[in-house]
Amino acid sequence: MTDNPLRGLAGVGQSVWYDNIHRGMLPEELERLVREDGLSGVTTNPAIFQKAIGGTDAYDQAITEAIGQVGRDPEAVFEALAMDDIRAAARVLRRVYEASDGVDGYVSMEVSPDLAGDARGTVTEALRLSAEAGEPNVMIKVPATSAGVEAFEELTVRGIPVNVTLIFGVERYRQVADAYVRALERRRQAGDPVSAPASVASLFISRLDAKIDPLLSDDASAPVPPGQAAIANARTAYSVYREIFHGAGFAALAEAGARPQRLLWASTGVKGERYPETYYVEALAGPETVTTLPPATYEAYRRDGQPQERITERLEQAPAVLDELRAQGIDLDGVLAELEREGIDAFVQAHRALLEALEKKLQAAAGT
Repeated sequence: MTDNPLRGLAGVGQSVWYDNIHRGMLPEELERLVREDGLSGVTTNPAIFQKAIGGTDAYDQAITEAIGQVGRDPEAVFEALAMDDIRAAARVLRRVYEASDGVDGYVSMEVSPDLAGDARGTVTEALRLSAEAGEPNVMIKVPATSAGVEAFEELTVRGIPVNVTLIFGVERYRQVADAYVRALERRRQAGDPVSAPASVASLFISRLDAKIDPLLSDDASAPVPPGQAAIANARTAYSVYREIFHGAGFAALAEAGARPQRLLWASTGVKGERYPETYYVEALAGPETVTTLPPATYEAYRRDGQPQERITERLEQAPAVLDELRAQGIDLDGVLAELEREGIDAFVQAHRALLEALEKKLQAAAGT
């Protein structure tokens, strides 16, 4: 076993991505993480940019410079700042992208969360952002709403790498995976290569337990003790992944060079102090997956991680855990729908808070 647990995850077939970005880590810190830890990707979201840009003075000089380039519109200034960070990270990760033949080495950028219900608007925005980034290893993030899934299929047909985010339930994940397969079939019929574009499906983990745990008994002998719902949900999704991408239905596409759309475990940091910091990372280590870790979880796993394939433990029993939750009267589908709404709302609020903070900084820069 490698002395660095983060590198050890590669030994079980899992890629490690970093769920954070800010100007101060580019490029030196990111280069170090790639070199020392084998880091192979970066994910971002509106909350991350809100904290980085709106919550510090690290971007104040860059804001002044951006005004000269794009004017004083907060949305335009934000995009200029974020795009500079995205491009810088993409350049660092380019060698990972090339060494992995386009499997890893991506940095993601989200379409505006205000477009979550607008498929056509999402496609237009994603195409523009991808062209503006100008780097092949920039992955556009699209939420897994009904409109987002529709947009994702169209973007895949058009060759855009997409990270489908804010997936909470197994059925929604199946819709995303099926959309990916349909898109590749459309590309094949059009004579376009199916070896590209790459895509990941981001299933959110800890937020489910945060909702379900308060509804469960703390008794260890309970049918479903706390801390099991999210892992069972993820393992059930992983079974669907294997069914779809290692089944007969995908065989012809695979023969033509298509790659599976990997599951990415998001929201891997624990909520509260009930569980060890590495709880979800350990439980979901396994082949053909990605885990994206926020800074605290990343450091905790580097320090305490025990990389070993665990995703397949009790894999066949995982759906029964979800069935038992329903049998106990828990409206699991309702909880999953609520999580999707809350996820979108949280990103909308973070985006708006960022623009408000930027507006204040713009006024300060103008001396008003």
